[in-house]
Amino acid sequence: MSNPREYPARPWVGIGVLAFRGTEVLLIRRGRPPRLGEWSLPGGAQRLGETAEQAARRELREETGIEVGPLELLAVVDAITPGDPACGPRFHYTIIDFLARWSGGEARPGGDVTEIAWADSADLSAFDLWPEAQRVIVLARARLGLGEPA
Repeated sequence: MSNPREYPARPWVGIGVLAFRGTEVLLIRRGRPPRLGEWSLPGGAQRLGETAEQAARRELREETGIEVGPLELLAVVDAITPGDPACGPRFHYTIIDFLARWSGGEARPGGDVTEIAWADSADLSAFDLWPEAQRVIVLARARLGLGEPA
């Protein structure tokens, strides 16, 4: 069975959550494409009939087991993975990123996540994050009044 998200006819709506606990941000290691094995922000595809905020909370629970307080729209990011020129992009997600603070639950990997980490948001060099993930973390730090990363 082929992946319906691969070589899509239209962009998929993706949801990301920047969950902060103090100055730490929750990161996950992806267990499937795109970005298999890479560190990222928790999130996934929005389901039909689900609001963006419902999707954010569901994905966060499924992937990490945690709960967060109020969600605040932070950024919209386009993630486009080139593919075969005759077929168009291999993957195309329009990702709605929300900012929130941890409110409960013990973080643990779930769903398609193989590993999780509460990472110091001022020093993420060990995680080799996608540049757009780094950019929205900087935006989140500014919104939370945490200043520029070192």
